[in-house]
Amino acid sequence: MEILLALAAAGTYGVADYCGGRATRSLSAITVTAIGQTAGLVTVLFIVLIQGTPLPPVSDWLLGGLAGVIGATGLLSFYKAMASGFMRVSAPISAVTAASLPVIVGLSTGERPGLLALIGIPLALVSIVMVSDMFGPGHRRPPRAVVVMSVAAGCAFGSIFILLRHSSDGSGMWPVVAMRAASVPYMMVVMYVTKQTIAGVRRHKTVVLGSGILDSLANALYLAAVRHGLMSIVAVIISLYPASTLMLATGLDKEKVHRSQGIGLGVAAVALVLIMLA
Repeated sequence: MEILLALAAAGTYGVADYCGGRATRSLSAITVTAIGQTAGLVTVLFIVLIQGTPLPPVSDWLLGGLAGVIGATGLLSFYKAMASGFMRVSAPISAVTAASLPVIVGLSTGERPGLLALIGIPLALVSIVMVSDMFGPGHRRPPRAVVVMSVAAGCAFGSIFILLRHSSDGSGMWPVVAMRAASVPYMMVVMYVTKQTIAGVRRHKTVVLGSGILDSLANALYLAAVRHGLMSIVAVIISLYPASTLMLATGLDKEKVHRSQGIGLGVAAVALVLIMLA
């Protein structure tokens, strides 16, 4: 069950990032994050009220709120790094960092994946780099600032995985609601301080709203997955999301798949099979 939920979360994260990347071609990352996450808050709050899940303890609100602020900051760093023109470098660095933190924390706190999973985890990390085309044609050495922003974004995303893992099992999607309840006001303040406006959002509303709604739903799927399985495995599977972003870019934007990316998809498939058999 956790493998399927993690795969669903990975696909959803990938589509969300594709939408966010498209939106930031025309709008500021701050505006896209603020408006998108507002839409995400409305969506997850609607779902959780329909489900009728009882309100969780204060600890879940605090964990979710902290994850929301950290995640919004990480998303800003991620979008800024992506917009720098070094997407091939920033995407894999952030994804590998995001996967590595939960693996380190999970293993150090007693998680013990099977032997095949321990082989599949590093293969999955390698596949992320290959799928993101980090060493494809036209590769350029990125400025140090881009590397720092990418690592910071990855640390933020990995921290979300860790914080949500420690929410109570009976809290349902409330921790995700808490995330957005904290991140939306935070982003509105950032918008005000940086004098950003919502001009142009209407023309790109599909990708702007889609980025925030899908990101929130992906967090909810991760939460469901990690409650059924090991964080060290679930987080790695989810960090394969660049594969779905690549498929969308290939199908919709007609981007060419380089040989290393095709091999990376194959390596990702092998890693998934090993993890599933563990």
